Amino acid sequence: MKARIENPAMLLPDAVKAINLLYKAAHSAGVPGSTLELVHLRASQINGCSACVDAGARGARKAGETEERLFALAAWRETPYFTEAERAALALAEAGTRLADQSDPVPDEIWDEAARHFDDKQLAGLVLWLATTNFFNRINATTRQPAPQNWG
Repeated sequence: MKARIENPAMLLPDAVKAINLLYKAAHSAGVPGSTLELVHLRASQINGCSACVDAGARGARKAGETEERLFALAAWRETPYFTEAERAALALAEAGTRLADQSDPVPDEIWDEAARHFDDKQLAGLVLWLATTNFFNRINATTRQPAPQNWG
C-alpha cells in the first residue's frame, strides 16, 4: 500500500509541536509505560492502523513486553497474562475507541473499574493517550500510511 500523502503531522510543523506536548503530558501522569503501550496497541488493533500496530508492538517489545502478552492482547479478556489494572485500562481503551458501538460509549462500570486502579491524574493521562492514539489511527487510516517495510 502506498500512502496518499506524507503523514499530515509531518507536513505541518506546528502539529508536531502539539503532538509532542500531548505525548509528554500523557506519559507524565504516572501510568506505567507498559500500560500505555498496551492501550496504544489495542486501540490501534481495533482501528486497523497498520503503522500504529507495527510501531506499538515494536515499542512494547523494546519496553520489555513479552511475546506471550503481545500475541494475546486482542483476546486479553480470555487470558491470564494481564493485571487487573491493565484489564481496566484495556476495557477503557476499547470503550473509548468504539464510541459509536453503544448508546453509552463508556459505561459507569468501565469508568469505575479504571478509577479503582488509577487516580484522577492517571485517568487523565490514560484518556489523553487514548485520544492521541485514536487521533493518529485516524490520520494514518485516512491517508493510508503503511507500516514500515524495512526494519532490518
